[in-house]
Amino acid sequence: MFTSYADALDWIHSRLKLGIKPGLRRMEWMMERLGHPERNIKSIHVGGTNGKGSTVSYMRAVLQEAGYQVGTFTSPYIEQFNERISVNGVPITNEEMVTLANQIKPLVEELEQTDLGSPTEFEVITAMSFYYFGKLNPVDFVLYEVGLGGRFDSTNIIHPVLSVITTIGLDHMAILGDTIEQISFEKAGIIKSGVPIIAGVQQEEAIEVIAKTANQKMARLYLVNREFSVLNCQSTAEGEFFTYQSERTTYEDLFITMKGSHQVLNASLAVKAIEYLNTYLSVQVDEVHIRAGLEKMYWIGRFEKIQDKPTVIIDGAHNREGIRELVKTVNVHLVNQPITVIFSALEDKPLDEMVTQLDEIAESIIYTSFDFPRATSAEKLYSMQPLEKAKAVEDFKEAIDEELTNIDHVIVITGSLYFISQVRQYLKEINKKENM
Repeated sequence: MFTSYADALDWIHSRLKLGIKPGLRRMEWMMERLGHPERNIKSIHVGGTNGKGSTVSYMRAVLQEAGYQVGTFTSPYIEQFNERISVNGVPITNEEMVTLANQIKPLVEELEQTDLGSPTEFEVITAMSFYYFGKLNPVDFVLYEVGLGGRFDSTNIIHPVLSVITTIGLDHMAILGDTIEQISFEKAGIIKSGVPIIAGVQQEEAIEVIAKTANQKMARLYLVNREFSVLNCQSTAEGEFFTYQSERTTYEDLFITMKGSHQVLNASLAVKAIEYLNTYLSVQVDEVHIRAGLEKMYWIGRFEKIQDKPTVIIDGAHNREGIRELVKTVNVHLVNQPITVIFSALEDKPLDEMVTQLDEIAESIIYTSFDFPRATSAEKLYSMQPLEKAKAVEDFKEAIDEELTNIDHVIVITGSLYFISQVRQYLKEINKKENM
């Protein structure tokens, strides 16, 4: 039995060495032993390549404005591990985490002795979330973010009231496949029989796969630019204005403080989800709640300005699609400003393509690294893209310290979300010391 939070967390993290093990049988075994807590949860399932966390946060913020208790399960974390399981945006307590670990650990030890083998870290934390929301702390809705793929993701044992697929991109190709069609097939695995699906995908090949799956499962498909759309987008220094339009309603001049056209898409998916809940599940969310929730939503690590003089922006653009959206956002919101990019990512990403895109906006690029098992070294990044305006600094803290002395540029720090988590913590420590 764990008596401290540190011991419980160490045990959970020790399972990272098991890597990724797609499949649902271990989850089903644990749920059977726990009395199927996942069946007590009214859930919304969110999958896709990018935008899952933001879409979940928009939905949570709007439902919360309307007075609902909303649980979320997201990954990875930025500030603290507990935020992966939250209620109304507040992470569960250390004491609750210890209780959950003590509940799941005996099952894990028993499961390890079977032919199914040891559950991974993600499977453990997913099982903990099911027990928390299904047994310990029931709420009105729980928004579940898929970890990887969809079809064999640990979260895919739930039967939600609604499913959402945000976007499709070429990521995790070693596991999900190397074409849009193959990846779309895996993402579409969250579509359940008779459960409606809202999708923000725009590639024809992705739409074809998702529409085919939805038809086979007799699941109503609500597709962006077909059943609902975004109009009159306008970027300002404060954020984005847009109009949401569907066959049922029109909301003019909605506003979000999160910057970028991709955030407008994420917000529109959330609005469509709320519209569905209002129409078919007797949820009471008014226009005032939608407007307030969208405006108040704030998702750290996504084009987040940490400080001024110099301006420092961090963005968890962890794949080629994320970098593409970051470049578009910089070109709109940081026009004609000199940009220094500090970049690090995981070794299984298309690093050369990501750096090539960053080259479009960067006056200078610093390759760096961070403390994580799959992090790429700065020298490897430089060897792949030895640009004249680039250099390698292995210690990201050293790279940041050096660039903070120059107030005449904007520092954009981007790459892996695990990298952004460590960077954000370091920058907060710097700012705290300066303000003492």
